[in-house]
Amino acid sequence: MATRRKAKRKAGGKRKKARVTKAAARKKTARKSKTTQKKAAAKKKSPRSASPNKAESTRTTVKSAPVSTPAQPKVARPTSSRPSQPISREQRIGVVTHYYSHQSVATMRLEPGTTLHVGDVIHIHGHTTDFIQKVESLEVNHTPITEVGPNDDFGLKVIEHAREHDVVFKVRS
Repeated sequence: MATRRKAKRKAGGKRKKARVTKAAARKKTARKSKTTQKKAAAKKKSPRSASPNKAESTRTTVKSAPVSTPAQPKVARPTSSRPSQPISREQRIGVVTHYYSHQSVATMRLEPGTTLHVGDVIHIHGHTTDFIQKVESLEVNHTPITEVGPNDDFGLKVIEHAREHDVVFKVRS
């Protein structure tokens, strides 16, 4: 029976790395930053000021009037539809205590001395929230009701995202 022999390696073992000579070594060059290159380009003198002639220096130079740019039209800024302070027709009735995004429902707590009915118009205002809507449905403990009284915690279906601590106003008609 014939046995296989292992293939022999080339003589010399591992290959050695080539040695770097001084001539092939990379020399570091001083780099200029972009800002210094731009400044250097901006500081170049014009040919007229670089070598003034005697004839030019004896002449009287007349300075031209500064060129005025045409007046740019004022940019019309969009005005907010609502002032930063609530309108005097609005009465503060409560605060948002929680918002359930998957159901678009905000839970609120009414302040003492206020009531809220289905069909009332409310304004929810906060740091990033500002919308007005009509009350479509009210729920207390998952039970639909038509009216909530003072100090009640209730759920309200909202049309936009409301955040905790947003203030709820009742719009007077």
